[in-house]
Amino acid sequence: MIIDIPVGKDPIGYVWGEMVPGIGVAASNFSLAVYSHSTLGLREFEAARLRIAQINGCLFCLDWRTDRGGDKVEESFAEDVTNWRTTENFDDRTRMAAEYAEVYALDHHSLDDEFFDRMKQLYTDTEIVELSMCLGSWLAFGRLNHVLGLDAVCVLPGHTQQ
Repeated sequence: MIIDIPVGKDPIGYVWGEMVPGIGVAASNFSLAVYSHSTLGLREFEAARLRIAQINGCLFCLDWRTDRGGDKVEESFAEDVTNWRTTENFDDRTRMAAEYAEVYALDHHSLDDEFFDRMKQLYTDTEIVELSMCLGSWLAFGRLNHVLGLDAVCVLPGHTQQ
């Protein structure tokens, strides 16, 4: 980790909440809103989120699974996200979410009319905006946590730090 964290402080809470409270708290609220207010289906949400996590390399994000009322994606889902082009376990919306996440993160200049024509066959304009905002959150904050090394010291709820 490249940021010095005072002894006894939670790294995420310190960096996001204490170091830059005017920005970090707002960013945290945006990040939490993505999970609390998304109307996207769990599988397409997680396909997009995990694809961004894979691209960012954020250890915390790779280990996280969104829980919606006790429902989570299956253990093999991350492998399917890696193989989103060929997996037989994705419906069209889930595959499109993974594709959009990948192109959004790696080659957003190539998102052209042809791509959005395909996307609009599966998603409404509102869903495209929502997914885009989710992608922006995950790309920015997962990358921030990874670049600063926070992802290596975060502890998932219910896990113990090793």
